[in-house]
Amino acid sequence: MTIDFTKTNEYLVGIDSDGCAFDTMELKHKECFIPNIIHHWGLKGVSKYAREAAEFVNLYSKTRGVNRFPALIEVFRLLRRRPEVVARGVKIDIPQVLVDWMNKETKLGNVALADYVEKTGDPLMKKTLAWSIEVNETIDRIVGEGVPPFPMVRESLQKLQGKADVPVVSATPQAALNKEWENQGLAQYVQAICGQEVGTKKESLAFASRYPKDHTLMIGDAPGDYKAALANGALFFPINPGDEEASWKRFYDEGIEKFLSGNFAGAYQQELLDDFDSHLPTLPPWKQLD
Repeated sequence: MTIDFTKTNEYLVGIDSDGCAFDTMELKHKECFIPNIIHHWGLKGVSKYAREAAEFVNLYSKTRGVNRFPALIEVFRLLRRRPEVVARGVKIDIPQVLVDWMNKETKLGNVALADYVEKTGDPLMKKTLAWSIEVNETIDRIVGEGVPPFPMVRESLQKLQGKADVPVVSATPQAALNKEWENQGLAQYVQAICGQEVGTKKESLAFASRYPKDHTLMIGDAPGDYKAALANGALFFPINPGDEEASWKRFYDEGIEKFLSGNFAGAYQQELLDDFDSHLPTLPPWKQLD
């Protein structure tokens, strides 16, 4: 899948969606992803620990915001090393075929996975696809149309109009992205909406190569967003998990002006990065208590 994108301004501001523009991360993971992980992967006997592992991987650590398939593997890896899971005799298998597929495929979404399943008929990949499809169906049912953007998101997008091109750069499925941005009346403020079918965030932010140095910025709430910015020579404004409203207010009040005036790179950028890093731990709470 490709996105038609035309450069119209001298500045570019990429923006992530889930957990960044919209307060949907907690809802989607706690009510949609995690119950389906427990159901599809036979983790009812260790549901408490599966929930803790999945929340840590997807919400409360430096892996926050990672694509659903690598996240699933990391949940399994954490569970395999958890003494309480071992003590209950629940065997946690890591599907190597999924790991191999992830290492080769860049468009980690249901379309590419369905194509692989059709070609190979692999039972574990069929199971993975069934889980992923039901996650999307649950999100569509539970999240629906009722999650507004964080305060100051709309105002920030309006402030950037005529000054910067704004693509959405996300690992969320394309259909869900389009629906969320259109239903909340935000699609009118962006030039492109790039979901997981377009490619990785790094690939989607490749638009940055069309702009002068320090004229590109990525806004995100996860380390993967920062890595995508770094890989494309873009600056980064973090939306700190747990402090999203304050982050967006800061972006609106000072971040936009510092970016457009050429005063973002350097000390201001580093201050933002240091604060962002302090919000996301590396070790899970149960490891810290060992």
